[in-house]
Amino acid sequence: MVERAAGASTLPGDWPVGPDESLALNRMGSFDWDLASGLCHLDPTALRVLDLAPDDYDGRRESLTARMPPAEAVRLDSVVARALKDGSEHYGVYFRIRRSDGALRWTHAQGTVRRDGTGRPLRIIGIVRDATEELADSAARIEADAVRRRQTSVVESTTAALGHARTVQDVMDVLRDSQGLEHFGAASLVVGLLEPGGRIHLVAEGPEEAFVPGTRYTHVDDQYPMSEVVRTLAPRFIESREDFAVSYPILWPHIEPLGVRAAAYLPLIAQARPIGALGLLYSDRSGFSSEERDVLVALGSSVAQSVQRAILYDQEHDLAEGLQQAMLPRRIPEVPGAQLAVRYRSARMGRDIGGDWYDIIPLPGGRVGAVIGDVQGHDTDAAAVMGQLRIVLRAYAAEGHTPATVMARASVFLHELDTDRFATCTYAEADLSTGVVQMVRAGHVDPLLRDTDGSCRRVPVGGGLPLGLSAEFGRLEYPVSTVELDPGQTLLLFTDGLVEQPGFDFDDGMQLLTGLVRNGPRDLQQLADHLCDVVDERGGEDDVAILLLRRQGAFIPQTGGRLQQHVGQNDPGALRSARHMIRSAVRAWGAGERTDEIVLAADELITNALMHTDGGAIATVRVLTGAERRLRVEVEDRSSALPRRREAGEEGVSGRGLLLVDRLADTWGVESRGTGKCVWCEFAVGSRGGPAGEGGGPQPPGPEGEW
Repeated sequence: MVERAAGASTLPGDWPVGPDESLALNRMGSFDWDLASGLCHLDPTALRVLDLAPDDYDGRRESLTARMPPAEAVRLDSVVARALKDGSEHYGVYFRIRRSDGALRWTHAQGTVRRDGTGRPLRIIGIVRDATEELADSAARIEADAVRRRQTSVVESTTAALGHARTVQDVMDVLRDSQGLEHFGAASLVVGLLEPGGRIHLVAEGPEEAFVPGTRYTHVDDQYPMSEVVRTLAPRFIESREDFAVSYPILWPHIEPLGVRAAAYLPLIAQARPIGALGLLYSDRSGFSSEERDVLVALGSSVAQSVQRAILYDQEHDLAEGLQQAMLPRRIPEVPGAQLAVRYRSARMGRDIGGDWYDIIPLPGGRVGAVIGDVQGHDTDAAAVMGQLRIVLRAYAAEGHTPATVMARASVFLHELDTDRFATCTYAEADLSTGVVQMVRAGHVDPLLRDTDGSCRRVPVGGGLPLGLSAEFGRLEYPVSTVELDPGQTLLLFTDGLVEQPGFDFDDGMQLLTGLVRNGPRDLQQLADHLCDVVDERGGEDDVAILLLRRQGAFIPQTGGRLQQHVGQNDPGALRSARHMIRSAVRAWGAGERTDEIVLAADELITNALMHTDGGAIATVRVLTGAERRLRVEVEDRSSALPRRREAGEEGVSGRGLLLVDRLADTWGVESRGTGKCVWCEFAVGSRGGPAGEGGGPQPPGPEGEW
């Protein structure tokens, strides 16, 4: 006690200082906010902290918040409101106040909430202080930490940015955009890839004005920094303008106007061999620390791996795309009476190859078959199965089978194929003379129909199981749906990749597609391109095939008359009647000078059918009009065995039938039909005379039917 008393005589007279003076000396003021009245008292130090004159403050909190930026006032109110509502006793918040000279000052407020016995808040008592220096020191520390983090994590962040780049073009786009340059801390960059023969191809530069003329193609032996790093496999750091000018005098005159002060050229090395070089040019630095050099070397390694991966991807994509295109039809045939457009877009995944396909199959009698399908999977196996399935489906349709039979036989083929894949498919057979379209669907999406006024609707088509599965489960029945296609109407067949999108259900996708078709161009090719553009913008994980078929006008097959006769086996009367029908028709249709040739050729075809097949034959004679009038004779039978020409011996009494037809007719051929075949021959009959019913001479009885 004595020692303490002795020491006390040396203490200042005002010791200890009062709390108000202590707060004032440390630039801390107090406030007392009465919540009921809304008045907020600020002591003199608090007024100085907030840069308020006593006469400028009326005690109301609104006068205080008026000096704050709106965003700061909202943030302060939200912190206080949260403290009042959640029962907190204390809160603290940083905010900015606008001083009288217009500058912003960081301030910190800390308050204690007083409540009544029920917990209702009554007052907030606290302190307010100048936080400018505190936050300045904190910002400096944060900036220093950020620089260190940026230097140490630049490789990771670059790798992340390049992680979604799949093609070489994608990598270049990431590197040369403005954010990429900012990420590297460079003013501009250049990327060159090494090509065979030692040529370096400049594939990217950014920004665009940074391109140096004459450097699009250089060689590894040239005196350029990019050539040097490819040649030596060592990075080249240019630390000053003088270094640049002395080391690369050819390049420097083009670089100097860009304001470049330093540069780092990094070799891109993958699998121990150079694939190119990356150049980063800086306008705000001189020299590179050892840490920065290590980071840039690691950066070059990361970019090299991305470029190498992209090169391999491009090579695989080109190979896959070539295989896919080889599986699709090389060309789409011209179909009289129809306008067609087809498109294929590969998915941006895997090897970008899938099992989607389309096909157009010209059929006899002014008909056309349209196919759209999708084999399960996205790989070369799916593409191979697709190619085989497309060919057999085309063959079944060309043989003349009904749409339901075509689909059933294709399903059996796929089931018997050594694969576990199945396929969805829609087959439409359109008669362009009548507009009647027969459609069958095997697990595929319904088509759309666009009217002449642009309106678009979904066409419900009865369906069966996908190809392969229907054969496996013994359910080969495919119902046939019929729709009439008026002139100008368009049938849209497509695969599900056109409507299926992540985050959308199937019906939403169909509605979006319907709107695209409704508002799309009327021109068929432009409409197909428009749909593909949407697919390209959207991306997606499935490939897309599109087939558009528009009926043009009222297409009528070029025929000027038609007569038909059934000839039964062992019925000489029917054979004589058929000869008489053909002879009379030829004369009536103005081809009298070739009557004997036509009748003889027809007799050979009918006799051949009766002798070498079971059942009778159907003989048809018709006139085909157009640039040249031709008379056509058709003989149908139920045998699928095709006729063949053979040489008859000197003593032979048979074998000369087809040779005779070949000599007499201008052209002849064979068409497979679903229930057999049709052998036909044609004769040019000139333009004199006219078809039956048009004053072309005596007319055979009846426009069509049996004689």
